[in-house]
Amino acid sequence: MASSLEFVQYACDQMSDAGIIDYKKMFGEYSIYCDSKIIGLICDDCLYIKPTQVGRSILKEVIEAEPYKGAKPYFLIENLEDKETLVKLVKKSCEVLSMQKKRK
Repeated sequence: MASSLEFVQYACDQMSDAGIIDYKKMFGEYSIYCDSKIIGLICDDCLYIKPTQVGRSILKEVIEAEPYKGAKPYFLIENLEDKETLVKLVKKSCEVLSMQKKRK
């Protein structure tokens, strides 16, 4: 089942204070970017954020799930209404993921 554009826009709006949030459609689903760095996916109207240690420490309850069959587990974000936690998670995850790329 493909994700709805309305859900994607809502999720992106909820995390907009973390940086420049953008999305790109891919195979009926969406990749999510913060400051031009891919930080997650939206599949079947669910938000998935790439797992990091800092992200694990920010989330009160970590739920890991595959965004699609055969994918590595991501953090499944069920509570998009907690904007403060979502923004912190996205911002810190983006910082960590950007640093990992530079080290290689």
